[in-house]
Amino acid sequence: MQRQAERFAPARRTTGFSFIFVAALVLLASLSQPAQAQTYTVIHNFTGKGADGASPYGGPIFDQAGNLLGTTYLGGTFGSGTVYKLSPAGSSWTAATLHNFAGYQDGAGPAFGSLAMYHSAVFGTTEGGVPFGTVFRVALCKSGCRETIVHRFFMGKDGAQPIGGVVVDAAGNLYGTTSEFGANGFGTAFQIAPNGVETVIYTFVGGTDVANPAAGVTLDAAGNLYGTCSFCGAFGTGAIYKLSPSASGWTETILYNFLGEDDGAYPVGGLVFDKAGNLYGGTFASGANGGGTVYQLSPSGGSWNLTTLYSFTGSFGGPYNKLTFDASGSLYGIANADGANGLGSVFKLTPSNGAWTFTDLHDFAGGNDGASPYGSVAVDAHGNVFGTAAVGGSDNQGLVFEITQ
Repeated sequence: MQRQAERFAPARRTTGFSFIFVAALVLLASLSQPAQAQTYTVIHNFTGKGADGASPYGGPIFDQAGNLLGTTYLGGTFGSGTVYKLSPAGSSWTAATLHNFAGYQDGAGPAFGSLAMYHSAVFGTTEGGVPFGTVFRVALCKSGCRETIVHRFFMGKDGAQPIGGVVVDAAGNLYGTTSEFGANGFGTAFQIAPNGVETVIYTFVGGTDVANPAAGVTLDAAGNLYGTCSFCGAFGTGAIYKLSPSASGWTETILYNFLGEDDGAYPVGGLVFDKAGNLYGGTFASGANGGGTVYQLSPSGGSWNLTTLYSFTGSFGGPYNKLTFDASGSLYGIANADGANGLGSVFKLTPSNGAWTFTDLHDFAGGNDGASPYGSVAVDAHGNVFGTAAVGGSDNQGLVFEITQ
């Protein structure tokens, strides 16, 4: 069944730069609004048996050949998670495990961050390992793909628990964040050069600064990095920041402090750009309807204007991860605990003449249908939407789905 779309004009809030405050992070969910599906198909059920993974918290990405690549937090040969590939085969998909994380020095638990591709390899982060997290590289191949640990985090000044994945620039430099430790105990932003040398480019200090970012960073064409933190900011309900490089080092600017009102609260996921340079993201809670928001942040002179594009109902159920644009400028995402069943939903926002039309593409129902989605989605050239649910499926170990429109 397909739900009637809602068309509305966004609400706007304007702010200049402000300062921030501290806290820690972990979120869980509740219920939301009714919804409806288009054509929803489970294309892979994780089993957690043998080399197959379990609990896919992150979303998939496409490689150049049209295969889906992703990670599972658990499962695989050693129970520490996997990197998997799904290849189209006629009307079905063939699953392969590219790497089984072995724990300890090899890393364990690739979390919410999506993979990043560079040439013929994918890069990502694990939350665990020796002792607290890694950045890894997996070369793409048909079988027996080689994995390399690019960097191990040791709870020191370089930080720990890199949850949000990495991004890569044209020269092959990797950028990401750690959610813990660092010189001040509030996490770090880091760069890893192609030769493997890791540099802490910013140490978060708490107080009036960003603290404990779960999300990774987003890179613009000028080399600036943008990110969010959840329990932080001037009001303790989240902030959006920018890191700018210069000859003397990196400078941080707070672009927006969430008030926890109609603008939303707790932006757990990261940010995406449109072609005009506006930033988009989601919050997990608050907003006009209490269940989180989708927002746009636009540069205007020396400040940034925040516009709420949509408010979810319920409480603590909004997007947990990055949003995704298709080629026509529509925005897609997953609400973690929204939907008719309170188990999550997949949505689309379509721009038209200054307004955005909201379409609920699918409500998760639990069981074989899946539940508790945390990842981002991938959208192909035909508008088909791919994503994961962390639980449910035939073995209750999570699944990968496709929605055709």
